[in-house]
Amino acid sequence: MPSSSPSPLVDLLVAIRRGDQPAPAGVDESLVPADMAQAYRVQDAVGRHMGPIGGWKVGASGPDAEPACAPIHTGTIFSDGATVPHALCRYLGVEAEIGYRFARALPPRDGEWTRDEVLDAIGTIHPVIEILDTRFEKPSSQPALVHAADQQNHGALIVGPGRADWRAIIPQTERVILRIDNDVRVDRIGGNAAGDPLRMLVWLANHASRRGIGIGRDVIVTTGSTMGTLFVAHGTDVDVSFAGLGHVRTHLA
Repeated sequence: MPSSSPSPLVDLLVAIRRGDQPAPAGVDESLVPADMAQAYRVQDAVGRHMGPIGGWKVGASGPDAEPACAPIHTGTIFSDGATVPHALCRYLGVEAEIGYRFARALPPRDGEWTRDEVLDAIGTIHPVIEILDTRFEKPSSQPALVHAADQQNHGALIVGPGRADWRAIIPQTERVILRIDNDVRVDRIGGNAAGDPLRMLVWLANHASRRGIGIGRDVIVTTGSTMGTLFVAHGTDVDVSFAGLGHVRTHLA
């Protein structure tokens, strides 16, 4: 039976992150969260060991599907052109995404943040690369609720230059090109299964408020892959370009 307490899974994830325990093949069934609410409690508890929150990741499997999210801590956020240290991620699942940086905070409060309030708080839009990783031996080898508890498999986020005229960008019609070591691997229009990313920002603002965290000023929110996930080797150069947003680049040491 799944555990009624998140503590054993929290202890395991923290020990793996600290290097006190090697990455296991999986977890005992008793450690699997009972539901998403418990998975989010694991995220919160593990996050208390990881430093300040500098971003969030949010995504959904379809335009009408319930989103899912995880906080991203400042130690895994990099600027355009940065090298992601070899030791940070064991697996390198590359995703081309679109992110939004908030110019004003949306703190926890009683009542819902409206769509207009959330959109008015956005400052800039950015091309981003998310790197997926896992605290376990192999990607995609754990139950979905364990993936959710494990920070939604976040590894690193590389944030490209921002544009303040974000309302002029229609993500669903943006052409995205992904190059791996200068070889074009993805060239497509749109591609985010969630559809309109703005609805996910509104959902996230209220979800984070209910968790007592909120969205801070200057926090970057990445809104899901436009291309699925492409696993690459260490030593790879990654370049993502969006027609309206420009480039973001990284070297994965």
